[in-house]
Amino acid sequence: MAVRHLVSLDDLTDDDLRAIVARGAEFSSGQSSPEGVLDGRIAGIYFRRTSTRTRTAFSAGALRLGARIVSFAGGDLQTNTGETSQDTGRVFSRMLDVLVARTADDPAELRAWAAQSRMSVVNAMTADEHPTQGLTDLTTLLRRFGRIEGLRVLYVGEGNNTAAALALGLSRFEGTALELRTPEGYGLGADVAARARASAAAHGSTVVERHDMADLPEDADVIYTTRWQTTGTSKPDADWRERFAPFQVTAGLWRTSPKAVFMHDLPAHRGEEVTAEVLDGDRSIAFDQAENKMHSAMAVLEWCRGGAPR
Repeated sequence: MAVRHLVSLDDLTDDDLRAIVARGAEFSSGQSSPEGVLDGRIAGIYFRRTSTRTRTAFSAGALRLGARIVSFAGGDLQTNTGETSQDTGRVFSRMLDVLVARTADDPAELRAWAAQSRMSVVNAMTADEHPTQGLTDLTTLLRRFGRIEGLRVLYVGEGNNTAAALALGLSRFEGTALELRTPEGYGLGADVAARARASAAAHGSTVVERHDMADLPEDADVIYTTRWQTTGTSKPDADWRERFAPFQVTAGLWRTSPKAVFMHDLPAHRGEEVTAEVLDGDRSIAFDQAENKMHSAMAVLEWCRGGAPR
């Protein structure tokens, strides 16, 4: 089997991106059975940082595909006694078929581990991008609307790694419109924003970012937010909550987009980035979205080992 890596969504061709999303939707709908796809394969699940959905999704997904898993926590490895990360990666590649890893802020370590042809490497989140969350979100959109092309998404909150993946992924579908409303100083990184805008220009879509909540777009299909305290990060300024307060998702946002569904990558903090009325309301598909992380994970693992349909 071919060995493929997913460190960034930019690693995927348009065909690969669409194939993974479509396959995730097939798994989610029950149209395809995952049994036996990775029989005899070994998946390493290595998380230095906390995780509920991503770690469980890839662990359960690998087992459903027939793989066996070896799970590592951050304190389990000899990197804690002085072994280099590079040596650890070399050892992993001689024993595992795929490694799903949430390591440091910088994806360079994952890139180094991916510089071989024995073991696939999957980025389970870095500070700059959460690619498997982006694929989950696209899978969820496809399941909900039957298409991704032409959808209009309003993202409210921090321009974090989830927002980055959403921008990089959604912009590659024709006619989509992503409007981000982020607090000043907490928007998309300059590099991500430039890549997303370039992708949008190439695919006939739009990515726009503003730092206020005035003149919101009308008739959005989706309103999306994430927690204000991104996993493993802290805010540099003491008054950050005051800056974020106007960006809370409340039921009032549905006045201009009455048919929109609500998405959240979870975990959620009711009363901070979103009200309980919205998260637990009948427009919320956040927990369907969470379940789709497992279906999307299965599609990623299958693709990594050369098995996704074309």
